[in-house]
Amino acid sequence: MITDLTEGNIRKLLWSFSIPMLISVAFQQMYNIADSVIAGRFIGEDALAAVGASYPITMIFMAIAIGSSSGCAVIISRLFGGRQYLHLKCAVSTICITTLVLSVILTVFGVWQGEAMLRMLQTPDNIFADGALYLKIYIYGFLFLFLYNVCTGIFTALGDSRTPLYLLIGSSLGNIVLDLIFVIPLKMGVAGVAWATFVAQGISSILAFFLLLLRLHQIVTTKLFPLFSFHLLGQISVIAIPSILQQSFVSVGNLFIQSLVNSFGSAVIAGYSSAIKLNTFAVTCMMTLANGLSSFTAQNIGAHKESRLSEGLKESIRMGVLVCLPFVLIYIFLGRYAIGLFMDSESQQAIGTGMLFLKIVSPFYFVVMIKAMCDGVLRGTSSIAFFTTTTFTDLVLRVVLAYWFVKGFHMDSMGIWLSWPVGWTVSTLLSIIFYRMRPWRKHGPKPRRRHKATA
Repeated sequence: MITDLTEGNIRKLLWSFSIPMLISVAFQQMYNIADSVIAGRFIGEDALAAVGASYPITMIFMAIAIGSSSGCAVIISRLFGGRQYLHLKCAVSTICITTLVLSVILTVFGVWQGEAMLRMLQTPDNIFADGALYLKIYIYGFLFLFLYNVCTGIFTALGDSRTPLYLLIGSSLGNIVLDLIFVIPLKMGVAGVAWATFVAQGISSILAFFLLLLRLHQIVTTKLFPLFSFHLLGQISVIAIPSILQQSFVSVGNLFIQSLVNSFGSAVIAGYSSAIKLNTFAVTCMMTLANGLSSFTAQNIGAHKESRLSEGLKESIRMGVLVCLPFVLIYIFLGRYAIGLFMDSESQQAIGTGMLFLKIVSPFYFVVMIKAMCDGVLRGTSSIAFFTTTTFTDLVLRVVLAYWFVKGFHMDSMGIWLSWPVGWTVSTLLSIIFYRMRPWRKHGPKPRRRHKATA
């Protein structure tokens, strides 16, 4: 279902649009967590640590996929909001072709340099082989990863948040079932966890691509559209490249953090691995609301209805508070049970590490949520330099402070966790300042006569 976000009650639109997206991300994170839970419970603490050690590397490639998807979604939303359907179809075709080329290049690079990246992170010898195996299989699925993220990003840009939901439910349940089959009766170990993700994501990405083709076929145009446009690729790149850089900054920062965590041994790695998955669940929900706000913003910018942006931000923050609250309460008061999902009670050091991380960072979810919403508006208005600056500030502060606390003050792993709240707080203040500057008044697209719909 394609939804026009430029007309109607803003509160009703954002809630009906965002709830399927939140359910989608819940299922997505559920199967990401299931990988670690099954690895820790049925293979062992070292297996959990091995999956966790490769996680920041996989997140670099995920960052490129998500950044590409975010950039594409803004342009598609703007074209859809402006009723420029011929250009919209050309943009989708251009995106798909570019995605194919980019995913092949990154797959070759990943296979070539994967193990070297693990060694760079000082991955302990007792988990290196499993970590390298998991990473290699994950890399083989880059095409599926990129195709899926781009297709679901386009669905969201068209105001359709339900199709990604259905795809994710199927993919998540399939991934969990395959995890259990490959790991328990087939005893494939860490490789089984990786292959389960590969197969589930492959099926869902192919299905998403064909559903996208059917959806575009419903938008009737009177002329044939070119399959590729360098002009549109340039417009997409203006948004996508900074988005990729923003996501990559975070992932590269996480590489430095992971290297520091690895120096404390496999028990701390296992605890951090479980806690960071739970943290990612919470933060990704906030980012999902922000992505929905970006689509809302971009469609209204395309329709020259900038007056709706302020109310959109306020309503998204209200939703964000409701999303953050359960995570904060669970992680603070029930953190032991949450971390205990990943490992048995014998892993006391690992459980203690994960609990401490969650208690330190979770109260600041309300802070980072406000940053995400302000950034959502900035991204939707193509004010890329501003939200990239806030993210880069967060990254630098977290990495510098983590090393300063551990190396300079000789703190244990708690010094790493303390860097999160500081980075989030400072970057949030910057995001608020940049939003209040209303940069889209100078940098946004200039008003022009609206194109007549050709559908």
